[in-house]
Amino acid sequence: MACGYFKAGVTDHDAVFHVTFRENPFAGAFTVGCGLATAIDFLRAFHFTDTEVDYLGSQRGNDGKPLFDSRFLDYLRGLQLTCDVDAIPEGTLVFPNEPLVRIRGPIAQCQLLETALLNIFNFQSLIATKATRVCLAAEHDPVIEFGLRRSQGVDGGLTAARAAYIGGCAGTSNLQAGQQFAIPVSGTQAHSWIMFFENEREAFKTYAEAMPNNCIFLVDTYDSIDGIRHAIEIAGELRKQGHEMIGVRLDSGDGVALSIKARGMLDKAGFANANIVGSGDLDEYMITDLKQRGAKVDVWGVGTKLSTGQPDGALGGIYKLGAIRRPRGEWQYRIKLSEESAKASIPGSLQVRRFYQPDGRFMADAIYETDHGVSEPCEIVDLETEDKTKLPRNTRYSDLLVPIFRAGQVVYETPSIETSRDHLRKQLRCAPPEILRLKDPAPYKVGLERSLHELRSSLISRAKE
Repeated sequence: MACGYFKAGVTDHDAVFHVTFRENPFAGAFTVGCGLATAIDFLRAFHFTDTEVDYLGSQRGNDGKPLFDSRFLDYLRGLQLTCDVDAIPEGTLVFPNEPLVRIRGPIAQCQLLETALLNIFNFQSLIATKATRVCLAAEHDPVIEFGLRRSQGVDGGLTAARAAYIGGCAGTSNLQAGQQFAIPVSGTQAHSWIMFFENEREAFKTYAEAMPNNCIFLVDTYDSIDGIRHAIEIAGELRKQGHEMIGVRLDSGDGVALSIKARGMLDKAGFANANIVGSGDLDEYMITDLKQRGAKVDVWGVGTKLSTGQPDGALGGIYKLGAIRRPRGEWQYRIKLSEESAKASIPGSLQVRRFYQPDGRFMADAIYETDHGVSEPCEIVDLETEDKTKLPRNTRYSDLLVPIFRAGQVVYETPSIETSRDHLRKQLRCAPPEILRLKDPAPYKVGLERSLHELRSSLISRAKE
């Protein structure tokens, strides 16, 4: 496509694209925007190396001749990003049809960014949302991300750990993610450690001698109750040497009955501060069920279903063209149609305005076109039902998309991962509680500002004439 724009002589025509999505994942009522810091790193370094250009030059069409001519390859060699980029900060709660990112600049440049931006925001937003749901289920208990061994490749494991931490997890078992993103790391031994030795007690004792300041004993290899007894015995020996057992981990069996029994045994033996770690194919629904049935778990280790985003394989993010502008010309709106009018794209250069209740809770979001502005009082129109909602005059608001790049140069100070994590905590405190429910959540009110809805409707009617 970039080559096509080049040969058509339109690479200097401007365009506006948006990264957005159509549905919240996990049958929920919210999504956590995540991936901006990764995207900034990508955009800051964006260029084509000689090696990459040479590879493109080696590609052939179906006639055996070069796919890309030398003039276009020279264009790529000298390409420097000059786009304006606006985005919603990481850790912000976002909703369907809202633009997470707006890219404005030369059409070929905007087009070349599509796949990378969708890859970054789709996966990290999916995992951050899943982590938030798991942490909501765990209430105030720490959740450790345990999913590297089953994540989608090494890169997927790293970015899943990052997104999960922003989403609320207390740490990760992924040491590389800990090093790269300054995430707290945590882990225990595997069943293979226990099985290597002649018996469980020997395995625990040997581990305690090797790692006296990091003892969480995995107790379910043979019999969980016996395992807890052995852990208590070795913990007593550790205490005599001036060390304390951190706790025990239950990875299978009846999590409610075993954790209650374990808590009683640990307390009776004088280890009231020892944690019980629960793991084993957990997700937000299993954690909710275990807690409702009285499980005495202090820390949750969540792996596969968190780091792979089960049961949803991906966030359905899209990258849509909203407007084009010829040199020294005016913006021309563009729209993609669908047999379902609600799925037609939204034209223009878009922004999101979030309105707040007097107590600071979110009231509603209006998607508006930046050249049209927002009416006062603001009236929003639901995309599916076309129901109209008029918000009270002088309602407090903030616009969510903020400047990230101007003419290809970064103008945004990327927050630390801790700051993005804290931002999400504040967002959750301001969100209507009913949208955070794991089951049967209430939808959040999002719509098009009235003038944008009228613009979109007129473009749809005109295209169908």
